[in-house]
Amino acid sequence: MNRFLIWACRILAAAVAAALSLPAVAVEVDRIVAVVNSEAITSLQLRDRRDHVLRNLKKQGMQLPPEEVFERQVLEQLILERAQLQLARSASLQVDEAMLERAIGLIADNNRISPDKMRHALVEEGVTWEKFREDVRTELTLNRLREREVDNKVTVSDAEIANFLRNHPDALSGAEYRVAHILLRIPEGADDRQLEALRQRAEKVLSRLRAGEDFARVAADSSDASDNIRGGEIGWRDRDRLPGLYADAMGRLKPGEISPPLRSASGLHIVKLLEKREGDALGAREVEQTHARHILLKTSEVLSDAEARTRLVSLRERIVNGADFAELAKASSADLSAARGGDLGWVNPGDTVPEFEKAMNALAPDEVSAPVHTPFGWHLIQVLERRTQDMSEERRRNAARVLLRQRKAEEAYEDWLRQLRDSTYVEYRLESE
Repeated sequence: MNRFLIWACRILAAAVAAALSLPAVAVEVDRIVAVVNSEAITSLQLRDRRDHVLRNLKKQGMQLPPEEVFERQVLEQLILERAQLQLARSASLQVDEAMLERAIGLIADNNRISPDKMRHALVEEGVTWEKFREDVRTELTLNRLREREVDNKVTVSDAEIANFLRNHPDALSGAEYRVAHILLRIPEGADDRQLEALRQRAEKVLSRLRAGEDFARVAADSSDASDNIRGGEIGWRDRDRLPGLYADAMGRLKPGEISPPLRSASGLHIVKLLEKREGDALGAREVEQTHARHILLKTSEVLSDAEARTRLVSLRERIVNGADFAELAKASSADLSAARGGDLGWVNPGDTVPEFEKAMNALAPDEVSAPVHTPFGWHLIQVLERRTQDMSEERRRNAARVLLRQRKAEEAYEDWLRQLRDSTYVEYRLESE
């Protein structure tokens, strides 16, 4: 017999003998529970996500739906996430290490804790640092995808703002509402029979609620919304940041009360007002405005953070040495303001993201900043002048624009998610054990 074959057989025999001499160890067998387009979701991945969601819900003291319902909801969450990540990859949306580290640092700052202490706290909760980093990367990727596919396409016209302020004279009162909801979605192209079945389903849900069942539990096992696992709770929102249908219902409900079924293009909604608190109305105010311009470089698969920063350092040096800021902005900036030489006009407090505003406020007139990083990319900022302005009416218009944009973006995002889910091929292999 070939010497190599004899040697291999001896090693195999020794390994088998050693294995037989060891005590039996239970090994969990992984299996496929769903296929999303061409990618598999395994039982271990499902268990890991289920345990994560379960920990969060227990911290909030929420009641859970039956185990089989809960598991199916978590699986649907994974399916929708996987479909979005596949789309992000096809669009070459990536989150590099520098972006990830900045996001983790921001999370630590928001929790008033150092990254090292945050890492230790996560380990104590049973979450590995590698898993946490991967979860943050996933969340950043999904946010970038939403910006690309939905948020950047949402516009609000001056006519919409005027119509909103005219029809809602009590808007921007500052009142906040904590709201939960149940959505019973209408099937695409539903006929009269399906609509009647949906109405009967809504009546059954209402009967359970009127009989005293916990709203969060009913939402968890009945709602078709993606927040059903959280008991349908939306959280605290200004009235004007709620969907229009919900905002109108808030005026008729007292804390603890439930609305009748409300009809929209998406389906039937049942809304509960959990709590209400008053806020400060948006009144007259003098504010300091800043007239600024900027050059924006957006990072991508062909332009890294380091390269963008280096290019802006070079541009700043040229500007300091006499080059025209406006001409360089027209030639280099990736912002819509490039055609105006990067001119942003008069900027009010809160109009820009915090990173941009902080850097802008630190500049003297005519001064050019060092490269500044924001969620939109890397900027050079120049302050042209400042003034104090009575902004009572302008503030109302700007606030209305922000609120309408947020409302339209939320509705567009939910509709986009539904369309993405409907167009995704899914093969279920989750079986009862």
